[in-house]
Amino acid sequence: MASENEQVMNNELQKATFAGGCFWCMEKPFEKLDGVISVTSGYSAGRTENPNYDNYAAGGHVEVVEILFDPSRITYSELLQVFWRQVDPTDEGGQFVDRGHAYTTAIYYHDEAQRQAAEASKAELTARGFFNKPLVTPILPVSTFYPAEEYHQDYYKKNPLRYKYYRGNSGRDRFLDTVWGADREAHGVLDKADLKKRLTDLQYQVTQEEGTEPPFRNEYWDNKQPGIYVDIVSGEPLFSSLDKYDSKTGWPSFTRPLVPENIVEKTDRRLFSVRTEVRSKKADSHLGHVFNDGPQPTGLRYCMNSAAMRFVAVADLEKEGYGEFVLLFSE
Repeated sequence: MASENEQVMNNELQKATFAGGCFWCMEKPFEKLDGVISVTSGYSAGRTENPNYDNYAAGGHVEVVEILFDPSRITYSELLQVFWRQVDPTDEGGQFVDRGHAYTTAIYYHDEAQRQAAEASKAELTARGFFNKPLVTPILPVSTFYPAEEYHQDYYKKNPLRYKYYRGNSGRDRFLDTVWGADREAHGVLDKADLKKRLTDLQYQVTQEEGTEPPFRNEYWDNKQPGIYVDIVSGEPLFSSLDKYDSKTGWPSFTRPLVPENIVEKTDRRLFSVRTEVRSKKADSHLGHVFNDGPQPTGLRYCMNSAAMRFVAVADLEKEGYGEFVLLFSE
């Protein structure tokens, strides 16, 4: 079996590096995500070599976490969503009770695709208007990462009482609860109040209230561009244009999902009949239904609502963090 370093070299695994203040508080939110292999606390972006906890701040380093993840299971864009939900991106002097440059926020990109995805994510967050001050979190090229001492790794597991006391008194959770609401830790899912602000009335009705948009009068039923369709709420990849076909129904239809594990099927007994409802796994958005009257090779018709999805053209896959799907369209 290939080592983690070999898997990184072969692009099977990728790295993400984020600074969000105290690295103790940045490990748990990422470690619990499906597709994250490991999270390591450390120091980066300074001018000295081999820093330790006693001298890293004097050397200009900041506390960071280095995340090793499987891009076939979780995208970089999804990691960015989680990052923003852990920090105050308007604070240029530190984070919460921890003050100084060593505790400031930053996104350190490992390649151009990550840079573009981070810029797009920051612009989207700004547009949503959650904060009444500008976002000051910089997006910078990654520099040498130095793992922190072993006692810092998984501190929340090794010292649960001390961690709970520190975090509870740091002001972090009070701030995040105020901004994001009770559902802030849900991966890729926003609370209902935010969704009503972020989505159109139709998008909300379809994804949150199991509504159905009108046939032939929706955005993607006749879309023939190459690309993928992602969940409008979470951004998780759902379907590909390579599997799209004209079902003559007036809704976008597909023979199979792009990422099957992102699809959840449930029995739907509404409308005095039994149907199979299709929902997204991470956001739990209602997408549509699947029927057994589709073409070969699957014989299935995933009949989706355009309002539940967002189309990402092939030319935009890399910059939006979906680079792992580019090769599908070059075959």
